[in-house]
Amino acid sequence: MEKIQSAIAKARAERVGGSQPGTTALRTDAVVASSPAGDVATAWQALPALTLSSRQMERNRIVAFRGGSAATGVDMLRTRVLQQIRANNWHRLAITSPSAACGKSTLALNLAFSLARQPDLRTLLLELDLRRPSLGSMLGVSRDISFSGVLDGTRQFESNAMRYGDNLAISTNPGPSRNPAELLNSLHVPDVLADIEARYDPTLTIFDMSPMLVSDDTMAFAGQVDCVLLVAAAEATTIKEIDQCERELAAQTNVMGVVLNKCRYMGPEYGYDYDY
Repeated sequence: MEKIQSAIAKARAERVGGSQPGTTALRTDAVVASSPAGDVATAWQALPALTLSSRQMERNRIVAFRGGSAATGVDMLRTRVLQQIRANNWHRLAITSPSAACGKSTLALNLAFSLARQPDLRTLLLELDLRRPSLGSMLGVSRDISFSGVLDGTRQFESNAMRYGDNLAISTNPGPSRNPAELLNSLHVPDVLADIEARYDPTLTIFDMSPMLVSDDTMAFAGQVDCVLLVAAAEATTIKEIDQCERELAAQTNVMGVVLNKCRYMGPEYGYDYDY
């Protein structure tokens, strides 16, 4: 673990030119007045309820669904994320990875359910991995909902999102979308997102993005978010890939950090051995 962390730090230090992770990014979202508290609560309660199977959550390693000791690692990440967004007044977080199979969607779901266990927070989880969407199948969603349809204006968010509890809403996709990069780069996307935020007033909106090195989808959307978490897979993702992704992301937004996933060997000082 320490060797990997040191290698990432060294790669960052050796960069010449370009923006560094953590550089403040400027967003030009449309300014929309927030809805009154009563209207926000009504909007949340109007969303269709999402019923989940504990067995399916366990099978898909959504350890934060129930909480407890198994979710400690995710809850620690939640606390660090909350500290950063509160310190910087951030509201939009993208989660991506250099390549496929790093576990970014699993991490996005775990973080969302961990946040949902804090009743004073409202969280939106929106699926923007439009080439290989997986959130719906992981959750066992059977409803015909499509967040890509919300983005292109053919569907309404209130009928294409589901509410878990009182403070977590999730919008997924039934299958791959056509021309995802063009959709994510559309001029009307900022207005769609601003309208959703105005009506539901989320503490944090999490976007599950495509892997960075397989398409230009994430880079087409990166300017719309306040910060990004990069998920790397132990023994698979290279330091060069992490460095490349951090460079490209830092040119458009703030890189909150790198999450090392799929660690099979952890030192005893960490106290846990999770693979989520």
